[in-house]
Amino acid sequence: MMTQLTPLEIMIGVAVLVALIGLRRASARAARRASEAARTGTRLMSLTSRVLITATGIVGVQWLVISHAENRALLWAVLIVPAIMAAYALTRAMTVTVEEPRRKGGRR
Repeated sequence: MMTQLTPLEIMIGVAVLVALIGLRRASARAARRASEAARTGTRLMSLTSRVLITATGIVGVQWLVISHAENRALLWAVLIVPAIMAAYALTRAMTVTVEEPRRKGGRR
């Protein structure tokens, strides 16, 4: 013998179903945010290590030339070239460009 569901029981069932779908979507968004945060942290560490390695190389070459070179032109070249490269990199890093995020389907 089958019993019929009351309207209240049907509404409760629909509410539970909607809540479960909402929880699933919220957990997917949270997982996506956590994944993006981890990628950002990894990129930052990678960038930091590359900057430190490059800076160490530049300082090493400058120290070598300053301590052993008698040629003033070489001394100035060793000091000016990294300064120009650093100024260019800082200018690019400090220049703010705003891009609109892409939506699904490739449209903006």
